[in-house]
Amino acid sequence: MADLFFYFFSALTVGSALGVVLNRNTVGAALCLLLSLLGTAGLFVLLNAYLLAVLLVLVYAGAVAALFVFVVMLLDMQGGAKQRVNSFTAIAGMGALVLLFAGLAVTFGPGQLSAPAPASSPALGASLKFYGYQLFTTYLLPVQIVGFLLLAAMLGVIVLSRRNTGSEDAK
Repeated sequence: MADLFFYFFSALTVGSALGVVLNRNTVGAALCLLLSLLGTAGLFVLLNAYLLAVLLVLVYAGAVAALFVFVVMLLDMQGGAKQRVNSFTAIAGMGALVLLFAGLAVTFGPGQLSAPAPASSPALGASLKFYGYQLFTTYLLPVQIVGFLLLAAMLGVIVLSRRNTGSEDAK
């Protein structure tokens, strides 16, 4: 049964990630990003990494993706005209594709990946109490800085997205 869930969440993650890249509508791409993050959280749950799954859903899916959808809808971005691909871009794309497949062949070639030894005990400090203690003592300043940066980004979006409906004072 766990294999079935793994294949489901893997297909959901990869399919929605392709939707992010291939979708021309920015709101649709943002919603595909949200689905991809939820699929990744499902994979974390299958790995018994519940804290990472919850943090992924709360921080990325809950805050970043929602902020991205908000910005896209507020700025009312439309897809531009389709640009022609010149020969340099096509050659560079083919070169990147060749490098990708070469890297995959080296990585997944025979004898390259071996199964890790099974863990006999959980990792040192892998408890929620320890994470909470570290978060509110050792890493308090970085957490506060990230919160301040998110606040500044939100205020910047609000300022940039305001439409001037009245007379302009800058003239």
